[in-house]
Amino acid sequence: MTTVVAGGERVLFSRPFRSPHEKENLAAVIDSDHVHGDGPFTQSASRRLSEVSGAENLLLTTSGTHALEMAVRLLGVQPGDEVIVPSFTFSSGAASVVAAGGVPVFVDIEGDTGNIDPERVEAAITPRTKAISVMHYGGVPVDMDAIGDIAQRHGLTVLEDNAHGLGVMTKYGALGTIGDVGIQSFHDSKNVHCGEGGAVLLGDPALREGAEIMREKGTDRSKFMRGQVDKYSWVDWGSSYLPSELNAAVLDSQLESFEEIQRCRHEIWDCYRASLEEWASDASVTLMSPPDDVHAAHIFFMLMPTEEDRDAALQHSRDNGVVTTFHYVPLHSSPAGRTFGRTSGSLEKTDSFAGRLLRLPLWPGMSDGQVAKVIDTMKGYVFIAH
Repeated sequence: MTTVVAGGERVLFSRPFRSPHEKENLAAVIDSDHVHGDGPFTQSASRRLSEVSGAENLLLTTSGTHALEMAVRLLGVQPGDEVIVPSFTFSSGAASVVAAGGVPVFVDIEGDTGNIDPERVEAAITPRTKAISVMHYGGVPVDMDAIGDIAQRHGLTVLEDNAHGLGVMTKYGALGTIGDVGIQSFHDSKNVHCGEGGAVLLGDPALREGAEIMREKGTDRSKFMRGQVDKYSWVDWGSSYLPSELNAAVLDSQLESFEEIQRCRHEIWDCYRASLEEWASDASVTLMSPPDDVHAAHIFFMLMPTEEDRDAALQHSRDNGVVTTFHYVPLHSSPAGRTFGRTSGSLEKTDSFAGRLLRLPLWPGMSDGQVAKVIDTMKGYVFIAH
């Protein structure tokens, strides 16, 4: 249903993309005898994802959160181990560590990209540190050369949370495939989605068997289905991380449209950047500016001069029929973060970034008129005098 407000149609912040063959694929699953996971659409979507992501070894999961839970355990995190994470990330980045009995250690970010600061990572390492978890915010690459060097010198593993950066190629390699384990999210807010879904990308093929057991409730059912054992049984820790064929059918269609999705998103992103650059410069607003212009067009953000301006601009845009939003509450200041984790060093940049961040609507299918309305609305904001 289209919501109409004074001044015309409301521009939503996000709307899930609908790919051409979703209904056809879903009908095929419903008419088949295989609705549970690891059927033909799981296999097809996995092949497509391998092509898009560059990952040779991967497993679809029920969510990005579940992929993170698997990744943390695959890296051998035990009770009491510490995992360094950016404070500015989704809660799952830390909750997955806590689920394995580990302690998330929150560090600061870079003030322009929102990505973890490698210098703060090194300062946070203790004898209990097991791994470094990075998140490519907005699909903008973390400095993986610096992170890899730190990990190698200290004997640590690297987990890549690539929920925002599917298909992004960088000088370091394809995002999600550079660390020891990577993950993807296919929540319906992501560029490619299946409502709820994810994937774990295995940099080390030796992790495959353990990942299969973990995903299949702790059993060796995957081996049984391939005829490698004559029966399957409970062999290790696991949970129900295998998505159904219904989810895989939607994901398969979405991945088939990946290039079209990205083309549309980048066109809107580029229009925002070009149209708002002069306004932003005059108003002391910092527009998203990825190094080397490498990003996934997952989000378009701006940093307002102050938190008061950010809050007022949010209200202004919504009053004018444009749904803008902020993003994460920093984990170090959250109730669970204070309970389960600890903070290393100052997180001044995290607090400033989170307090001034404003994201614009960005989704395939936005009309030229909707994009123009977003731009005109932002240009119409009157800044608070300081």
